[in-house]
Amino acid sequence: MEIGGPVAQFKAFFRLHWTRGAAGRETPEWVWHFAYRTWLLALLFKLLGSSWDESWHFKFLRDDLAPPHLINTLGTGIAVVLVAIHTFTGMAATRRSQRVVQSGLAVFLIAAPLDVINHRVNGLDLTAWSPSHALLYLGTALMIAGLIDGWVAAGPRGPGWTLVLGSLWVFFLENTLFPNGQQEYGTLEMTSCMPNGVLDANSCYAERELLEFAAQQIGRPVDYTAIEHFALPIPSWVYPLWGIGVAALVLAVAAKTIGKAWTATAVAGIYVLYRAAIWPLLVAGDFPPSTVPFYLVFVGLAVDLVRRSNLPHLAEAAVGALAVTALGYGALFVQEQLLDAPPTAWWSAPIALVGVAALWAAGRPIAQRLNA
Repeated sequence: MEIGGPVAQFKAFFRLHWTRGAAGRETPEWVWHFAYRTWLLALLFKLLGSSWDESWHFKFLRDDLAPPHLINTLGTGIAVVLVAIHTFTGMAATRRSQRVVQSGLAVFLIAAPLDVINHRVNGLDLTAWSPSHALLYLGTALMIAGLIDGWVAAGPRGPGWTLVLGSLWVFFLENTLFPNGQQEYGTLEMTSCMPNGVLDANSCYAERELLEFAAQQIGRPVDYTAIEHFALPIPSWVYPLWGIGVAALVLAVAAKTIGKAWTATAVAGIYVLYRAAIWPLLVAGDFPPSTVPFYLVFVGLAVDLVRRSNLPHLAEAAVGALAVTALGYGALFVQEQLLDAPPTAWWSAPIALVGVAALWAAGRPIAQRLNA
């Protein structure tokens, strides 16, 4: 059955299929595509809103009705409607994927007001790693994971199957790496405050009002310590362990589910391309830019090279961890020398090596248990 454009599909869906049903209900192919394309639109709004939001908070004091929040809210609103559709009709979802998506939305909707309350009580939240923010990331991750699970299990195979799945993994990777933006934006924030190597608070990207508010929270004047606490409050070992170790595991799972050559490199490359594309847009709009994690492409490359070697699982985990650590930390070091990168604790490399090896090795048994 051929249906016209998005508006025609929307009308046709409610005319033909708006009836109550259990998850896993037989779904026409066009409904699968209609639902998942709309999900991708919702995630795109969330991506654009969150990217602008992170930059916004390195310039202005928080504002609940700031434009980035409104764009993000639009994406959330579409997600709420889609979850209601899946839940009522049972279409374009399996039982497990529906439960995971529902759980993710519930966590997100609980976290959103908690984050507002946190700001009301504690004032400016100086870190992307706060508990309320972590719940927002977790809720989004669960929603995307549920969508991935449903599409892999029952999505219609065809020319668009890989494109949809790959897009979902790019969104999942972005959501996972979003907290690292704290250091990526913070690094250039500090640079903006140090023209010619001398502190000048008037040259910072952040407005004076924001710097004064941040300094008051720790009882200091607007000096180097206060600005550094605002811009770079996260220990330097966090950035590489998350940006290399955790990212590698996400990319390894993405490569496994998509099953195409060079999948991890492509997913990482598309994410990096997006980050590079918004850089000049932020600068043109007079908003703080961030360092771009170009090294991530080499993390994806390491994952793909190891997966193509067809090693036994435990050997793959060991070699994969070694390749990810060597290429990831090596590329990050080169980026730091040639461009710019957040402060990095290089001694964290052995920890990343052991952690990636252990979790990579545990991946297959966990997947087998979930699919049992």
